[in-house]
Amino acid sequence: MSALLPQEIEPPTPEAEKLTRRMVLPILPQLMAYLADLRAQLDEELQPNFPVNPAKPYPLGRCEEITRAALIVLARRLRRPAHSVEHALASFQRQGGRIRSIWGALRGTYFQNALQIGSLYADVANDTVVITKPKVEILPITDCGLVPIRDIDHFIEIAGKYWGAEIFPNLVVPDLAPLFPMISRIPGQSARLQMGCDYMIDLFRRDAFRGPEAFLAAAAPPPPDLAEELRGLCPDTLQTVTSDTAALDLGRDRAVAACRRAREGGAARDEAWRDRMVMDMLSIRRL
Repeated sequence: MSALLPQEIEPPTPEAEKLTRRMVLPILPQLMAYLADLRAQLDEELQPNFPVNPAKPYPLGRCEEITRAALIVLARRLRRPAHSVEHALASFQRQGGRIRSIWGALRGTYFQNALQIGSLYADVANDTVVITKPKVEILPITDCGLVPIRDIDHFIEIAGKYWGAEIFPNLVVPDLAPLFPMISRIPGQSARLQMGCDYMIDLFRRDAFRGPEAFLAAAAPPPPDLAEELRGLCPDTLQTVTSDTAALDLGRDRAVAACRRAREGGAARDEAWRDRMVMDMLSIRRL
């Protein structure tokens, strides 16, 4: 694994700052207009794909989907640039400039996906938490307020503020605990394991599962009803633990042991093991 996690903010080097000032800042008004047009096109394509929810109308909560779609379209266009902004960004890339997706905690309040263009933060889904905000925002990456998730405690803090989530240790499916050490209770969602994004997976792998192990060893167990709900969503192929106190104590021992076994067996660098764990996690139904 590289030192930089998937979607982790890349601290701008002096060279990146200089290249951004020279090649991107001069077209900033045009870039804003271009990204606004791109967002309008994406809205036409994406909005029909999501169920109508008067309590949470599109685009609320859709920053990941919008940002991912924007990066896909932008990457395709930059391979064969036609617009003046596309030519400028393609030239920026040829000279070493980087355009990539980033994710983290924004201003200590919620999770957010965005683009990093050199030393700039470019949010094409700026209205997905507060719908009255402008759809696009561009700021220096150092001033944007987006920071990497540091550890499980940081994740739990933001999940509580943004999702209204309660987070408990995964003592129910202990074999998956090294990568998915948390069970969430979120209003309007079924019980689920957290967190399935590449960033969190590699964060846990980078510290050889010590963070998950410490959380699993010490955190209060999930309520019995939440544990049973998760068990009911799991396929027969996954070994689960029942919700009685003795079984959850055993689940804690097994989850901690799974972290230690993964660390000692070198699972942090085993991509096949990672992929199997992700597929098992994805086999759990979501309602």
